[in-house]
Amino acid sequence: MVLNMTEGPVKKPVNGNGCCRTSNGVKPGMNGCVKNHLYQQHSYCSSDEKSSHICHNGGIYKRPFKESFEETPMLVAVLTYMGYGILTLFGYLRDFLREWKIEKCHNATEREEQKDFVPLYQDFENFYTRNLYMRIRDSWNRPICSVPGAKFDILERVSYDYNWTFKYTGRIVNDVINMGSYNYLGFAENSGVCADAAAEMTLKYGVGVCSTRREIGNLDKHEELEKLVAKFLGVEASMAFGMGFATNSMNIPALVGKGCLILSDELNHASLVLGARLSGATIRVFKHNNMQSLEKLLKDAIVHGQPRTHRPWKKILILVEGIYSMEGSIVHLPDIIALKKKYKAYLYLDEAHSIGALGPTGRGVVEYFGLDPRDVDIMMGTFTKSFGAAGGYIGGTKELVDYLRTHSHSAVYATSMSPPVVEQIITSMKCIMGEDGTTLGQERVQQLAENTRYFRRKLQEMGFIIYGNDDSPVVPMMLYMPAKIGAFGREMLKRNIGVVVVGFPATPIIESRARFCVSAAHTKEMLDTALNVINEVGDLLQLKYSRHRLVPLLDRPFDETTYEENED
Repeated sequence: MVLNMTEGPVKKPVNGNGCCRTSNGVKPGMNGCVKNHLYQQHSYCSSDEKSSHICHNGGIYKRPFKESFEETPMLVAVLTYMGYGILTLFGYLRDFLREWKIEKCHNATEREEQKDFVPLYQDFENFYTRNLYMRIRDSWNRPICSVPGAKFDILERVSYDYNWTFKYTGRIVNDVINMGSYNYLGFAENSGVCADAAAEMTLKYGVGVCSTRREIGNLDKHEELEKLVAKFLGVEASMAFGMGFATNSMNIPALVGKGCLILSDELNHASLVLGARLSGATIRVFKHNNMQSLEKLLKDAIVHGQPRTHRPWKKILILVEGIYSMEGSIVHLPDIIALKKKYKAYLYLDEAHSIGALGPTGRGVVEYFGLDPRDVDIMMGTFTKSFGAAGGYIGGTKELVDYLRTHSHSAVYATSMSPPVVEQIITSMKCIMGEDGTTLGQERVQQLAENTRYFRRKLQEMGFIIYGNDDSPVVPMMLYMPAKIGAFGREMLKRNIGVVVVGFPATPIIESRARFCVSAAHTKEMLDTALNVINEVGDLLQLKYSRHRLVPLLDRPFDETTYEENED
């Protein structure tokens, strides 16, 4: 069903801003107050529309679209800045004392054997690395030694020099509940139909292709995969690439160049940012999911044209993601498509986290909103998450795909995708589509949706500040203070829960967080175990910052999402 939303974004709501953030990029709401964004039905909808559509700014949303970004409480923000300030102050003091040979601890300096090489940690730019990052370095790069499914095994390691080096103890920590991998549909597994198919393909084709697609590395399986992807997405054609990151960074420069304009969401992934920079096009950034900010840039681009010459831009390309991997928010795709049509721009949609994870049949954010795939000019996604494999794809018109086959660096120079990886993708995608003759794929898509809402709801009930959309399997939980980044990761691992913690510079300096990724492979018992541990550690580290707690209606089953809100 093609939705006509051309005039949607130009109708402003009463407060002049219908998106998650205000025009200056500050999250709305007073200190300590939550801002829930539920796009409600307006009175001008017809009675039959009200039963199935949510209207927002004149656009048509087929389902409730609720996101919440509770602002950082003022006291927490002040204490977080003070924490970084104290760490910085003591870092400079210890650097000064080391310079004068007073400080005996030299763990934040170069090793003796590195003195003859270019300094890695001595200059000013690496002050953060030496004095802050090294304190919590053990929270990252933990080596696992099993399939990254709902549970995994971790090699235990210790450090005797403040995380500059690690030694393995030889002990394996077994059955750690995995709350960090992007294994949304649970296809990262070493048994079952996908693993068996990949093993059979390895015996038949081997592991490597040792050539590019343009030479003698184009297998029949590659052709089959691309036809299947195009069918799955509902587009004319598609093209597969061996690396998800390079799918963005190497294809955007093939699509735009000098004299073109890129409008990029401020929270876009590094691969999109790199691709935009490599293209040589002019880049302008709009506030995250802020349609007023995007429309202003589009208007200015049309009115003023290129700098100095004022010639019209050759192309205007809007870059957005389906699910933003640090915020857990979902792109406001209906509004963006309306703006794209109104101002005759092109739209590049990165569905790395949303393909397989959103939509009734797992076809991503386009299906989630009930839109026509033809309204998105370039559909990009990866196979590294929901499909449990590697690589990425570009989908669109046959003309677009034929052009990329000739002009994309990733297509011309990169080695072809490994045959067992291709078979993993084909098998898992057919499972999602139901072409394997079972309902396993559909059941996993449904299970992921239920697990996501259940996990998010329980965390909010406990009093944690959770970012993002209610339907997003990426669940950021705010930690804020620098000392709590490492402490949370360590305490969770002590209790056999593996989590990902994220801090500056990957996030704003006062918005450090833990990022959970929910999977269809998680059972309710696993989620309850993880939630109980999170609750315990949250009390231990005093992480329950929220002033708004959701109290469930007791007569609801666990996959329902109705709440009563209670303000403390």
